[in-house]
Amino acid sequence: MKTINLVEVFSSVQGETSLTGQMTTFVRLARCNLRCSWCDTSYSFGKGTPCSLNEIIEKVKQNGCRYVCVTGGEPLLQPTVLDLIKELCDQDYCVSLETGGSLSTEKVDSRARVILDVKCPGSGMQDKNYWPNLLRLNAHDEVKFVIQHKEDFDFAVNVCKKYELFNRSKEVLFSPVFNLLEPKQLVEWILKDQLPCRLNLQCHKYIWAPDTKGV
Repeated sequence: MKTINLVEVFSSVQGETSLTGQMTTFVRLARCNLRCSWCDTSYSFGKGTPCSLNEIIEKVKQNGCRYVCVTGGEPLLQPTVLDLIKELCDQDYCVSLETGGSLSTEKVDSRARVILDVKCPGSGMQDKNYWPNLLRLNAHDEVKFVIQHKEDFDFAVNVCKKYELFNRSKEVLFSPVFNLLEPKQLVEWILKDQLPCRLNLQCHKYIWAPDTKGV
């Protein structure tokens, strides 16, 4: 029986991406191979609890949401996640996969929406980016840059231009690091450069306390 090491399954409002505001079931998987300086989910770094695919899918059904977000940690560290995503797509869920961008997305079911997080210098993980992922983006995939300062912003803009992301991905998301970069400052940079990107605020941190789990 195939299993996945799970941290939690919960339903909430999607706080990020172009799906912001959608009622969503989140499947958070254990373990991560990165240690971003601003990480807000370090509690997912442990081993988690082994669960069968059927158990996880049953939890998803009980939550009653059409949208399912598979996240972590880093979901792609566990190969069985590919089976989970396929099964969820087969059952007509709208599936998104949030990945840190260091591992190949080549085998991810093309029906799922990949939310690819490109690591900027401020994360300390810039050298972990797996650049071929940017060449295989589907039309519904989204690319996220978490931005801490102007150096990160300039880095993100250069990556977008090099890989033509403004034309090739559904959305380019620019996210200010919570409590480290004022959203207003990021908006000013975006407007000055006339960028066709989406400001990506973590809405759940404005609805609940920023460190609240399971929301």
